[in-house]
Amino acid sequence: MRHAAACCVSTAPCVACLPAVRIFDTTLRDGEQSPGATLTSKEKLDIARQLAKLGVDIIEAGFPIASPDDFEAVRAIAMEVGNDVQVGDVAAALLALAGELAVGQHSLQE
Repeated sequence: MRHAAACCVSTAPCVACLPAVRIFDTTLRDGEQSPGATLTSKEKLDIARQLAKLGVDIIEAGFPIASPDDFEAVRAIAMEVGNDVQVGDVAAALLALAGELAVGQHSLQE
C-alpha cells in the first residue's frame, strides 16, 4: 500500500492515509415520508443541532416547498446550523431565493 503521509512506516495505513468519509444525513427530508411521521420546526431544528454535534457533514434540511412550516424550518436550520455543516443544495437555493425575494419586495415598497 502506498502511503500519503511521511508518518507511515508500517504496512498498515495511518489515519492520515485513509480516505475521508463524509456523512450525508437525510433524516429531516426523508424522515417525514413515513406515514404518521411529522416533526415541528422546533423538533427539526433540535435534530439538526444534534446532527451537527455528532459531526454530520451534510444535512438535507427538508423540502421547503411542502408547507410554510417546512420553509421556516429549513430557513432556521440553514441560518443557525448551516455554518457548522454543509446544508444541502435545497436549503442553499432557498436562502438565495429568499434573499432575492426580500430585495424585490423592498424595491416594490419604495
